[in-house]
Amino acid sequence: MRQTGRGKRKTGRKKYAYEKPHTAAEYRRRRRQQQVRIQRMLLLLGIALVVIFIFVLGGKLLRWIRGKHLAAADVPAAITKVVENPPDYDVQLLTINDYSRPGLAIDQVNGIVVHYTANPGTTAQQNRDYFEGLKDSHETHASSHFVIGLDGELIQCIPCKEISYASNDTISIECCIPDDTGRFNDATYQTLVHLVAWLCGRYDLTMDDVIRHYDVTGKNCPKYYVEHEDAWKQFKVDVADYIEKNGVAPENLKNDKE
Repeated sequence: MRQTGRGKRKTGRKKYAYEKPHTAAEYRRRRRQQQVRIQRMLLLLGIALVVIFIFVLGGKLLRWIRGKHLAAADVPAAITKVVENPPDYDVQLLTINDYSRPGLAIDQVNGIVVHYTANPGTTAQQNRDYFEGLKDSHETHASSHFVIGLDGELIQCIPCKEISYASNDTISIECCIPDDTGRFNDATYQTLVHLVAWLCGRYDLTMDDVIRHYDVTGKNCPKYYVEHEDAWKQFKVDVADYIEKNGVAPENLKNDKE
């Protein structure tokens, strides 16, 4: 037979399967199935939200309980002993100037304020020199009485009988930090505990008078001890323990308040 060359012509149109309209009963059945699926999804979403809420609330509750526990620790309201000697420190007083050492007298020391340097990895010497350099740069007004370094070294920048730009009626202590967490390493921490213990006896202060920069201005300083309230409470416990273990009768303290 001769081929005509004719075949079925492709139109390019897609063929779709023809579906008969659903009956009312089938429509209702499918509608119920869809509703059930939606209800299940909402239920699972609700369970997930409850789990997240419990996890977050539980963490906050745990931190609150730990904070209450530490607050109830044996931190005396009044200190009956004093630490006679400070940690070793290097006196490098700033030049009197309008930007870091105004040279004004403190009428009365009412507290001790702990700060952090907010510049990880820098040394006590570098931070002290930064304060000194403000007399020339006029960049800002800033200073502290003491700076504690990463190796526990301690530098005095301003006499305790003068104000620093951190506060008019407190002794300010800047602490160097090794990283962005803001947590003091052990060497820095131990020097801070000793220094604060000594200053408390020197100025007849209690643990209530030891505060963070945050407690004065709301600034996130010292960062780690603002974000970890339990660590700050533990620090005060450690200071009180140091005084109890190393303190002497107050009448034996030398009255040398430079």
